[in-house]
Amino acid sequence: MQREAASLEQQQVVMQQMEVARVAAEDAHREWSLEDFLKYHLAKFDGKTSPDAADQWLKDLERIYDAKMCSAENKLAFFVYMLTGEAEHWWISTKSILEEREEPVTWEAFRERFLSEYFPNSIRYVKEVKFLQLTQGGKTVTEYVERFKHLSRFYTLPLDEKWRCRKFENGLRGDICLTVAPLSIKDFTALVEKSRVMEKMKREVESQRPQQPQPSQRIGGPSGSKPRHEERRTPYDRPHHQSQGSRSFSPQQGRV
Repeated sequence: MQREAASLEQQQVVMQQMEVARVAAEDAHREWSLEDFLKYHLAKFDGKTSPDAADQWLKDLERIYDAKMCSAENKLAFFVYMLTGEAEHWWISTKSILEEREEPVTWEAFRERFLSEYFPNSIRYVKEVKFLQLTQGGKTVTEYVERFKHLSRFYTLPLDEKWRCRKFENGLRGDICLTVAPLSIKDFTALVEKSRVMEKMKREVESQRPQQPQPSQRIGGPSGSKPRHEERRTPYDRPHHQSQGSRSFSPQQGRV
């Protein structure tokens, strides 16, 4: 009886797995509709954001499209639907120019002109230079990692794991780099984690280091004697003696 119950339970599990796989296969082959897209509640694009925000908005939508294997036609339609305000007027004008030139209005054409308008190559070049010049400086390791990852996206040459680790390591602050460099770590995730550990250990050591007392300042006299205070004069004190040839002036002398 126990064997039969176990066998029946196993069959039910297999049937459930097959049903889940069947539904997933149907969803994969089903055309992704606008209603499916709107379920993600993504923000529309009005063109008034920074270049970084425009680039990130484009990448966020592309990541969803790639995961859903959305067709190029639907991808273009959904992107255009998400434009509003100035960005919507920009695309209407751009589309008219493409049609006048008899150029195809495709997803690739949209993406190329979107980046040219809201994330031009001049800004991409500046970010590439910033990446090459990036160092930790006064930032924490976590802040340095975030900046490193952001700017590395704009590096135009191939960025393999070994070069990436070397670039990150060389930009670390000197005290952390000296402890991390001898380890010759070639995995970026492991290098970041080790740098965080070294930073934390250094911070803990510095917090436990006793503070040196400041020596008291004394003015003259033997050790242990009380400091003498100079006599202070009021700002308008004048000497009581008078130089030769000078005379005092009294109110009576000024009267006629």
